[in-house]
Amino acid sequence: MQSLPMRRAGRQAQSGFTLVEIAIVLVIIGLLLGGVLKGQELIENGRVKNAANDMNGVVAAYNSYLDRYRKLPGDDGPIANLTGRGGQWSTPGIVAGNNNGILAITAAQTFTGGGEGTAFFQHLRASGFITGNPGDTGANAMPVNAWGGRLGVTNVAVQGRSAARVMACLGNVPGKAAAALDVQLDDGRPDNGSFRATQGANNVVPGGAAAAYSEDQTYTVCRDIN
Repeated sequence: MQSLPMRRAGRQAQSGFTLVEIAIVLVIIGLLLGGVLKGQELIENGRVKNAANDMNGVVAAYNSYLDRYRKLPGDDGPIANLTGRGGQWSTPGIVAGNNNGILAITAAQTFTGGGEGTAFFQHLRASGFITGNPGDTGANAMPVNAWGGRLGVTNVAVQGRSAARVMACLGNVPGKAAAALDVQLDDGRPDNGSFRATQGANNVVPGGAAAAYSEDQTYTVCRDIN
């Protein structure tokens, strides 16, 4: 008469998850993983869009400055003419270019603010075409891009070019994002068109153009301004 309760207790001790419960748990885990991956994709797409907007914004600001002042931002001067405009032009630290009609920024100065690089961003900020402090100098005058690198400008013949071009450049761009930017803004080829890429991290200066994009590499990408 005691064997029946003992069998029931044994069955209760052996109870665990059913197949339905395990399936529900796996579905929940799958949904969570899918949400994380989708979220990462949305974040990366947002960075690409933000970077494209930054480059487009510099192009628009450059051309708007030309229309308003008939001078190149960064090359504009002398300083008395700049400060005489009033407003943010009187911000301490603003410098003038040599006013020779050529934007003097070498490849090595792209992300340092050297040459007329500091003045380029100061002039665009003082005129209200881009945001930021017009008094920032050197590397601090360079905006920070979506991947923690800098947004700089250069005017040299690099990345497979035979002649100098004024270009807006982004440093520290991951390979996947660099390829997406090229497709969005040009032809998807790092060595052709108005958008070029040089392989290298840590704001590597623009140099020889990469033959193809690799998602395992990092790039400095540049887009023609004029």
